[in-house]
Amino acid sequence: MNSDNDRRQEQRFDKVFAVYICGAWGTSFGIARNISEGGVFIETPDPYPLGSRMRITFSPMVGDAEMTVVGEVVHLCFLDQTAAGARRRVMVGMGVRFVEFEQQRAVPEIAMERALMQ
Repeated sequence: MNSDNDRRQEQRFDKVFAVYICGAWGTSFGIARNISEGGVFIETPDPYPLGSRMRITFSPMVGDAEMTVVGEVVHLCFLDQTAAGARRRVMVGMGVRFVEFEQQRAVPEIAMERALMQ
């Protein structure tokens, strides 16, 4: 599955998840792709600088638990995939290494907490 020059050791899953990012540069939304046990690629128009740490919350699907991890930016990416004469197509994002996993919370608990905050 991994090529000879691919440094990643864990199996990766090419799934797409909505995530919320919270750190020293504020709070934003991103699209998590290519997730593994050790990290994830987050597509976002405004990636954090290398070495930055942030909390990443994976948005729960119906009936799932919310999961938050602390991550550190280890890679920045800007890919211009525009073909000649075509509409501009770019992907901007960051590779994040998981540093710490926080406790999962069930959806009813999250909904109650958000209702109380309003």
